[in-house]
Amino acid sequence: MIVLEYSNLRPMTDHANAAIALRGRLDGFLRTIERRALRMAQLAVGNVDDALELVQDSMLGFVKSYGHKPESDWSPLYWRVLDSRIQDHHRRQAVRRRWRVFFKADADADGEDERDPLAEVADPVTAGPLDRMHGSEAAHAIDAALRALPDRQRQAFLLRIWEGFDVAATAQVMGCSEGSVKTHLFRAMDALKKRLEDHR
Repeated sequence: MIVLEYSNLRPMTDHANAAIALRGRLDGFLRTIERRALRMAQLAVGNVDDALELVQDSMLGFVKSYGHKPESDWSPLYWRVLDSRIQDHHRRQAVRRRWRVFFKADADADGEDERDPLAEVADPVTAGPLDRMHGSEAAHAIDAALRALPDRQRQAFLLRIWEGFDVAATAQVMGCSEGSVKTHLFRAMDALKKRLEDHR
């Protein structure tokens, strides 16, 4: 859990009391969303260590940039920060994959093997055999179906259905129009329905 630090607080002053009260409210808010944020990040990036780092970084960024905002604004602002961190992570991973493919292709250039290096890049949404062994079949199917969704569709689904945001708040978090939210959600629901047909 994030430990907030406030420097130069003098006890028994109104400023100090307000800072302590704010810290308590921020700590409470972050505790209430911590598990859901980790799950959302893990679905987005597929790795619990990366997800934990993203959640911690997003919490620190949220406190630093938005801790002073009204409490009623905290939830959509936090999810917006987390979304930004997840998108940054995907961009970094894409760059790393391109470099790995480039260097592998360069190393193989002297050989006679005519393999397609792009075909060897692991598909981040396809579950491997070990993943299929963990948990119940239905739970795994749901997890795999959520991971298989494109990022924006998964985000719209989780924010609207899981977090319970209305269309306007979801659009604010995602940085898009309300019409786009509805389109992403419709496509997500349709894809999930098809992928989970055998588990109904």
